[in-house]
Amino acid sequence: MYLTYFKGGWSEGNTPLFGAMDHSVWLGSSVFDGARAIRGRLPDLRLHLQRVIHSAERVGLVCPLTVDEMEALVVEGVAKFPPDAELYVRPLVFGTDGLLVPVAEKSGFALTLFDAALPKFHGFSACLSGLRRPDPSMAPTDAKASALYANSTKVIREAQQRGFDTAVVCDSLGNVAEFASANLFLVTPEGAVVTPVANGTFLSGITRARVIALLAQEGITVQERTVRPEELATATEIFNTGNYGKVSPCIRYEARALPIGPIASLAHTRYMAFAGLD
Repeated sequence: MYLTYFKGGWSEGNTPLFGAMDHSVWLGSSVFDGARAIRGRLPDLRLHLQRVIHSAERVGLVCPLTVDEMEALVVEGVAKFPPDAELYVRPLVFGTDGLLVPVAEKSGFALTLFDAALPKFHGFSACLSGLRRPDPSMAPTDAKASALYANSTKVIREAQQRGFDTAVVCDSLGNVAEFASANLFLVTPEGAVVTPVANGTFLSGITRARVIALLAQEGITVQERTVRPEELATATEIFNTGNYGKVSPCIRYEARALPIGPIASLAHTRYMAFAGLD
């Protein structure tokens, strides 16, 4: 089920938003964010709504609604679903007028909520992609810009053609950035928990920050540093964090099987408790 708020009202289904000459369709000026409503819980919702406002500003748009206004709409929309619904919450800001540069004050807004069950904690497979993330001098990497996802979808498509679910992507210097659509964590043979340092080539995610803080409460310090691809070949655990699945273990990296390890399990357990879902 899709439910979208647009121009003052709610509608079901794939609500039409654009015209053939809209800037977002023609030239890619749109940003979004992804939050979750899980059985009535809305973990870190306001942080996601704040980020869509920031993302809009970074690509020359202006979000027409405030955080408070968007939050009220999310609560209103969630109430239209069954109490046990597991939903993806997607605010979208998009350019309408403009030739090469969008007219910021004419930015459009839509909020879509749709059924998206939280994945089971079963794991996924991944390979190393030969594609790279752009650096900040090449693309709007400081925004959750829709245009960046052409890179992500190409990474995933190529990984799937190789028989994997997703792939690890490096930055322009050849250091590990993240998975195609989620942040990456690993555990070294010495037991250190590591995540690539935010260097402007990928979004340092809201769930990533939450998991780092939750592990710190358990006495586990996550090292944020440069990670080389060869470290993944010896990692005892690899897992991801992101809005869609929150915490998910990688159970196969290239040809190597990996366990669902204690750090990923702890991160998942602590996150679910934080979100009130344990």
